[in-house]
Amino acid sequence: MEYLNILQQAIIWVITIFWLYQLLISICSFVKLKDKPLITKKNHKFMAIIPAHNEESVVGNLIESLKNQDYPKDLLDIYVIADNCTDNTKEIAEKAGALVLERNSIEGRTKGHALQWFLSKKIEENADYDAFCVFDADNIVDKNFIKNMNKKLCQGEEVVQGYRDIKNPADSWIASGYAIFYWMMNRFYHLARYNLGLSPLINGTGFMVKFDVIKPNGWETYTLTEDIEFSLQRIIAGRKLGWATDAIVYDEQPVGFKQSWSQRSRWTVGHIQCMERYTKKLACAVKEKKNLVTFDGLLYIFGSIPMFVITILLLVINATLYIGDSITKLDLIQSYIRYLIPTFILPILTGVLIMKLDKRPIRPMIKGLIFYPLFLGSWIAINFKCLFKRETNWEKIEHVRDIKINEVI
Repeated sequence: MEYLNILQQAIIWVITIFWLYQLLISICSFVKLKDKPLITKKNHKFMAIIPAHNEESVVGNLIESLKNQDYPKDLLDIYVIADNCTDNTKEIAEKAGALVLERNSIEGRTKGHALQWFLSKKIEENADYDAFCVFDADNIVDKNFIKNMNKKLCQGEEVVQGYRDIKNPADSWIASGYAIFYWMMNRFYHLARYNLGLSPLINGTGFMVKFDVIKPNGWETYTLTEDIEFSLQRIIAGRKLGWATDAIVYDEQPVGFKQSWSQRSRWTVGHIQCMERYTKKLACAVKEKKNLVTFDGLLYIFGSIPMFVITILLLVINATLYIGDSITKLDLIQSYIRYLIPTFILPILTGVLIMKLDKRPIRPMIKGLIFYPLFLGSWIAINFKCLFKRETNWEKIEHVRDIKINEVI
């Protein structure tokens, strides 16, 4: 059993160092930095791009919030990609004032493929845009979003993630779980890294990209998590991404467990795909560039499935050592408690902390906080499942309420 004891201690050190690193980075979210100086003063021309598949019930609200931006109207064009739609998405989007392009393709029915199809057309047209912003059809956008992203462009930023808030955080314990997760990621991952000079990540929706960045090849992503993939491509190239706390987009989250399971399974499979495609490239970038930005990107890859596998291995080793009488029952219980408390109890306290820091009402989120361990536990089950079965079917999020921008402000 001696070799198991050595392996156990090695894994404990790896896990401890990894999470200590994450804790130290998170503390930097409390550092208040001076705003970056403006390199230029200009109102840039933007595209708002909305990939949409059968989104007739929500796309109008997003277009309305974009039409009401506090930004010159002639410098913002709103495009909807009606991607293999069989409903009235096209008609409703056009009536709301968007420019609609219909895409009908049997293959590549993903957001990444839709973006590549659309942006390739705009590159071929040599369209006179300075930047574009990408939104999901169920989003609604704060009126200062484009203005604040324009400021980031003027500061020299090329790829910037906006603040992803939630428009239905109290609709169910599932929606609350998503909300707490994203609120924590916003502050303790993205903001913390931006403050420290590291790189945040593109987070699915509500982000801005300078148009020249994707020329001449367009949006070249291949995995189910095109946002993370694009972020890793930038980090490998030695480019940091930006963060804009004041560019707010409100996203709708699933309220049912089945939809959430399906969605998070796709995300996990996408992370595995990114790990397989980019781990070696990130390691080479770390060796070549020798900076903390690429190293932090590599740790992000290790922070999902690899760390999960290592942790499960540690729990198995502890059980094996107990069966072999190498550790006592008390030692086994203590080792499991050291895992359960940070995994299931600490996140509840962190959720309360983040709501206090952001001055959010806690009472509507009580149920979500109580069930947050179950939300995280189901994600652990998803990770385990996806290690052996990676086939996932896309399941549309059912929109249960008609939420407009004035209802979330």
